[in-house]
Amino acid sequence: MQAFLGLDVGSVSTNIAVLNMQDQIIDNLYIRTQGRPIDAVQSGLREIKERNPELTIEGVGTTGSGRQLAGIVVGADSIKNEITAHAVAAIHIVPDVQTVIEIGGQDSKLIIIRNGIVTDFTMNTVCAAGTGSFLDQQAARLNIPIEAFGERAIESSASVRVAGRCAVFAESDMIHKQQTGHQIPDILNGLCQALVRNFLNNLGKGKELKGPIIFQGGVAANKGMKRAFEEALNCSVIVPTYHNVMGAIGAALLAKEQMAKLEQATVFHGFDIVDFTYTPRSFACDGCPNICEVIELKMNDQITAMWGDCCGKWSKSMPL
Repeated sequence: MQAFLGLDVGSVSTNIAVLNMQDQIIDNLYIRTQGRPIDAVQSGLREIKERNPELTIEGVGTTGSGRQLAGIVVGADSIKNEITAHAVAAIHIVPDVQTVIEIGGQDSKLIIIRNGIVTDFTMNTVCAAGTGSFLDQQAARLNIPIEAFGERAIESSASVRVAGRCAVFAESDMIHKQQTGHQIPDILNGLCQALVRNFLNNLGKGKELKGPIIFQGGVAANKGMKRAFEEALNCSVIVPTYHNVMGAIGAALLAKEQMAKLEQATVFHGFDIVDFTYTPRSFACDGCPNICEVIELKMNDQITAMWGDCCGKWSKSMPL
């Protein structure tokens, strides 16, 4: 079966989507990166190949904070930033979408779309408050499985105000609420409301959030967060079926678009890369005052790529 492959490699999760020639999602995978993006990519592709032995890959796209590294490892035809990938996927799922809320493991994004074009966006990469990793930490501290966090939050019938502007303050406030006898569902609901206030006050400040509104990313699985957004925005919020792999879906769609433009065969290295050995390292280039951090990647003991230099001294020395 002919298909396009999309990979979204982030600091918390590595997501893979497989789309057929009709842009239908035929398989997807969400795994933890665990600080080893190359291992995560190899492990994910191995599982995809085992589940779909008949696949013929016509194009590959990568996105996420590890998109450059993943693109070199797999041989990507398209390497795009997360804003582009998430917007393309959202428009694919809901063509008239006007607002995209995306909350991942380590950052959050707000994308404004008008008439199918991204007109504005903003990201929060400074504070962990409101991200998936912070919710993971709080669920673990309360001894609640993260999968049950949302269900417990929507059991709440009483409002408890939790400070959400800073992760440290939020955790301290939650501990204080526990010590004063508040019920766990009420505290979880209060945390969801606090994180939504934080998101809207920081990323949504001065922006017009119009419906349809899509909520995507791993945190979108949290029903408490969805309800908190709907209460704050006073409108319904759509959580797509494949909310946790939307970046990968967008990357696959962008790869298909790129292949149509280039009209040439994919540069995908094939599924054999799952058994290759990759060794990355970095060094500081002292060729000028910029002192760029140059990344070097060896594949099976051969230098296969270098990047990170502003002038191209090292990256342009590599064969195309």
